[in-house]
Amino acid sequence: MPSRSPAPQPKTCQSCGRSIEWRKKWERDWDSVRYCSTACRKRGVTQVDRQLEDAILDLLARSPASAAVSPSDAARVVAGDDGWQDLVEPARRAARRLVERDQVEIVQHGRVVDPSTARGPIHIRRAR
Repeated sequence: MPSRSPAPQPKTCQSCGRSIEWRKKWERDWDSVRYCSTACRKRGVTQVDRQLEDAILDLLARSPASAAVSPSDAARVVAGDDGWQDLVEPARRAARRLVERDQVEIVQHGRVVDPSTARGPIHIRRAR
């Protein structure tokens, strides 16, 4: 019976911060896979995405150690009062990228959750 090779190391999408599921078609070039989908590859990481990451870290730095912030807080910092709603999902992606770098944690109801599968309202706090 032929032996199966061990599953490759898990990866995180550089754009959205979600876990990348290994696919057979990537077997030969798994080391070069950086994005989970065509949409993420096209979107990439923009200057606004970097601003959202910085806004999240700045909001947390100015808050008490146990405080958590919302993605919409970061969106308001970057976009102001007009158009911040369009930046809420990009702020969630920014938070997931920061989780990958062990800078923050994503929580729901006070418990740390997997950023790839979290649905609904989330909060972001400093990594512990």
